[in-house]
Parts: sequence; structure tokens; C-alpha cells
Amino acid sequence: MKRKVIPIRAVPAGAGPTDTARVISLYEKQPKIHPRAVHGWFAAWRWTLVWFTQALFYGLAWLPWHGRQALLFDLDARRFFIFDLVLYPQDFIYLTGLLVVCAFTLFLFTAVAGRLWCGYACPQTVYTEIFLWVERVFEGDRHQRLKLEAAPWGLNKLWRKSGKQLGWLAISLWTGFTFVGYFTPIRSLAVEASHLSLGSWEWFWVLFYGLATYGNAGYLREQVCKYMCPYARFQSAMFDHDTLVISYDQARGDPRGTRARSAKPADLGLGDCIDCGLCVQVCPTGIDIREGLQYECIGCAACIDVCNGVMAKMHYQPGLIRYATQRGMALHLDARGMLRHVLRPRVLVYSAVLLAITTALAVGLATRSPFKVDVVRDRGSLARLVGEGDVENVYRLQLMNATESAQRLRIQVDGLKDAVVKSRPLVEVAPTEARWVPVVVQLPRESAQGLTPGVHPVHFRVDALSADGQTVQASVSEASTFMIPR
Repeated sequence: MKRKVIPIRAVPAGAGPTDTARVISLYEKQPKIHPRAVHGWFAAWRWTLVWFTQALFYGLAWLPWHGRQALLFDLDARRFFIFDLVLYPQDFIYLTGLLVVCAFTLFLFTAVAGRLWCGYACPQTVYTEIFLWVERVFEGDRHQRLKLEAAPWGLNKLWRKSGKQLGWLAISLWTGFTFVGYFTPIRSLAVEASHLSLGSWEWFWVLFYGLATYGNAGYLREQVCKYMCPYARFQSAMFDHDTLVISYDQARGDPRGTRARSAKPADLGLGDCIDCGLCVQVCPTGIDIREGLQYECIGCAACIDVCNGVMAKMHYQPGLIRYATQRGMALHLDARGMLRHVLRPRVLVYSAVLLAITTALAVGLATRSPFKVDVVRDRGSLARLVGEGDVENVYRLQLMNATESAQRLRIQVDGLKDAVVKSRPLVEVAPTEARWVPVVVQLPRESAQGLTPGVHPVHFRVDALSADGQTVQASVSEASTFMIPR
């Protein structure tokens, strides 16, 4: 809702009973924005990203991989399958690295060319574009929709409005279903959905995510970008005078005015802007880019496409509205001069940090061990004497197979001379299995007598062996302690 400031006149003392008081709301309803369809180079890129992102979102859930879903976050089993990667909760560091990469990528894109993410790939923008397309299919373009809104209810209006709503609901529910399909195998989820036998949590998230899509893309639209999204508020901290933003060339366009196509602007004392208002009609947030840089601008470049079309019809030079920097507009720099200023220290630092983090993340994933080991001491028996005075400590090792093939693991202990693993030193771990294995480490009496009572450091070395048991394919070492009783 938009706040409307209204001066309030005081009621004079002793007003008579015939005087009436009028209640005025301080808020007025935000008028609905009906963006006009636009075609052009930037619109083609925007729709290319719509198709690309949605093909990934809807398609990856159905992509088979080694007999399972290619991308599956199995929360019940605490396994995250990403193609050949099998990640455990202990691999949270990789998710942290991915979030850092996304953050620096956003910083870099914003520093270079403003709200590129918002204008082309943000889910709010993507689904709004899809919902607007459905709206145009049933109700027509902007002027037809406005005419339909003003028309009284009848059969024509009813079927068009109903068809649009059914289309929106179908897309929303399919989106919610696909979202849940990344956490529950989507093929089994489809079977359950066909019998209306989904679990309570599955019903909740399908409907919740579907309702969020329906409300945000169908009704809230630009309100999300203008009032709910925090990025719109703090983006100014990442802008400077050398950031490429969508700009109106005021020196070239003003004074504005209508004219015949054959007329020369100079003869009429006018600029190139014919004041057609199409740049406002195509804007999804309803702003007038000719008023300068505004936080509501999501950088979709629809105004550039429509203005270039108008310039072509008037036989004027394109680029009255274009991507430009504030410094470039003030100094009348050409495109090459603006780009030289775009490659400034901030951009180079962001690029270097992003490259370093991405490289480190890729190397970490490539050299990641095919299994993990956690060591936990047996709290019920820290140390005990067995046999003829040998010292024995008991541990529990969690062995986690991070591959989709069975592994044969050998357990050894280092750090104390003559210490040996008395329990089974060889363990078979099934694909993607995590199992707890009790391990008994024994130190002969002769070796224990030469050590002071207390805690001594040891390391458990776990080796992954080849099928014939002769070759060590990978090793993991985990620190622990061995206790000598008094």
C-alpha cells in the first residue's frame, strides 16, 4: 500500500451539531500495473534465461543418475546426492563455500552492471514473466487487459479470468510439487500424488511453495521487488558513478514533445524523446526511467528495447535509453570510455576473490576423500586392564562411505609403539552407508609400563583398499587419545 499524506484541518471549538466529520484514510490502494509486451534484444535474453532456469529446475528433478535421482537432498538419510557427489552433513563447508561464491558473484555483477540478477534470473522476475505470459494468452496485451478490467462481468470476462487463474494454479502447484521432489524422490512422489496419499509434510510444502509462487508472481509482483526484497534497499551501497545502469540521455532527449515522423527535432526545438510513454508502459515496476536512477528499477531493460523500436521508426539513432554510467553520461564518454572506467579496483578485487574461492572450492571437491571417519571414545570404559596387565581402550568409529560403490576399509592405530587394533581391522562399508564400528586398541604391558599414567595422543589411520586388498587407494587420519590408568 502507498502512503498518502493529507493535511488535516482542526475542528473549531463549539462546532454545532450540524457540522459533519469526514474520515479520510491515510493510505490509498496501489494501482495495478499492466506491463505492455515488449520485443527486442534484451527481452530475448530475458526469455532465454527464463527457459534455461526453468528447464534446470523442472528437469533436474527427473534426471536419472546411477539408478537414482541426479539431484536429491535426502534429509531422512542425511545424504545429499549431486550427480557423482555424495555429501554428508559434515560436508557443510562446501555449502558455505557455494554461498560465498554466490554472494561475491552478486557483488561483482552489481558493481559492474547493477541489478542484472533482478532483471534476468531472479525467481520473482522469472515467474512474473511466466505468469504475465499466461495473462496475455487469456486476456491480451496491456490495452486489452485494461479494457477487460473496465468491462462489466459477463461470459467473456468470466472465462478469460477463470482460464488465467487455472493456468496460474497449475504452474504454481507443479512448481511446489517439483520443489518437494528434490527432497523426496520425485517418481515415488508422483505415484503418491496420483493417489492423493502424500504425507502431511509433503502436502504442506507443496501447497506452501505453490501458494507463495501464486501470490508473489500473480498478485504481489512488483510489490515484492519494491517493498519486500532487501536487495532493493542495500543495492545503493554497491553502486558508484562507474556502475552500468539503465539511463535516459537527458541531454539528447529533452525537451520532449510529439512531432510528425518527417519533422526534424532541431527545427521544433525538441530533443529526440517523442514523449510516447511506452517506456513507462513496459516497465514491470511502473517507473519513469526519464526521472533518473530509482531504486525500484530492476534492470530488466524493457524500456531500452521499446525505446530503440521507437527510435528506429522515427529514423533516429538508437540508445536514447541505454546501459551507461553516471560518470559517462556527465562527461559524454563513448562506450569504450565507459567500459574502461568499469574495470576499476573494486571490480578487479571482487573478480580476484571470486576466482580464488571458486578455485579452492573446486580443488576441495576434486581432492575430497571418498570416505569420512569420526572417532568417539567409549564413555562407559575409558581404560581397562586385560590379560596379564595389557591396557585396553575402546572406541567407536563412524565410517561414512561417500561413494556409490562398496569400500573395504582397514583400521590401524599410530602414535603409540606396539599399540594394535584387536577388533576386526577390516570393515566392509556398503555404498553411501554410514556405520558405527566398535574398535578395541590394546597396548602390551611392557610398553604401557614405560609411559606415565594419563592421556597420550594417538591417530587412527583408515585406508581404503583395492578389490584385491593390495593397494591403498585413499587414507584418512583422525586424532584421538589413549588413556593409561594409574
